[in-house]
Amino acid sequence: MAKHGGSGVSLVVSETGWPSAGGMSASPANARIYNQNLINHVGRGTPRHPGAIETYVFSMFNENQKDAGVEQNWGLFYPNMQHVYPISF
Repeated sequence: MAKHGGSGVSLVVSETGWPSAGGMSASPANARIYNQNLINHVGRGTPRHPGAIETYVFSMFNENQKDAGVEQNWGLFYPNMQHVYPISF
């Protein structure tokens, strides 16, 4: 960002995640790996942006009222509040 004049711009990862079911490469294992690596990375920051980076994981809960398939399966938790997979913050 500094290369393009944005060194003073705050960085926020506004929405990111990985589905745990319903699509190709969607599994609890892949979702856990993606989200855990994300949490670990943004918690440390980068060489040019040390410290934690404000980040929003999509989504807190699976949404069983969305269309069947991948759209229902982005949550860290099922609607009954049980973990879809273990994760550490």
